[in-house]
Amino acid sequence: MIRQSDDIIIGTVARMLVPFIQLFALYVIMHGHYSPGGGFQGGVILGASLVLLLITHGLPETKKLLSEKGVTILSCLGVLIYSGIGLLCLILLGNYLDYGQLSKILHVTPAEARSLGILGIETGVGLTVMAIMFSIFIDISTGGVLPEDEEE
Repeated sequence: MIRQSDDIIIGTVARMLVPFIQLFALYVIMHGHYSPGGGFQGGVILGASLVLLLITHGLPETKKLLSEKGVTILSCLGVLIYSGIGLLCLILLGNYLDYGQLSKILHVTPAEARSLGILGIETGVGLTVMAIMFSIFIDISTGGVLPEDEEE
């Protein structure tokens, strides 16, 4: 099990770095459709910031920020956003992930609709990748047995 670090310097530096790492991750996600980066890369950076918190502050403290239930909800929400945008394009008589069809309901030009559609997809992918990466790290570090499971 991962315990909180006793080193105050490591804890303080991690606490100071995490908001900047997460801000950079959001930048990578938001600019992924027209520059290097995207949902997967931004999601990995977001997940790494949570792993840094987990390593430096321990599992109980990190689970106050993002519980196992929250991880499940975020991963499902990301998949729902991705598939929802794709299905919406199908409903609007286009192909799956044909973002230009979104212009019919967004009342923007097809080029702007494509940009917004890709942004939605990148956001969904980023949420799912972040949640799954964090979940995998928790499972590996605890051997799949959470402290709550041991008490029962």
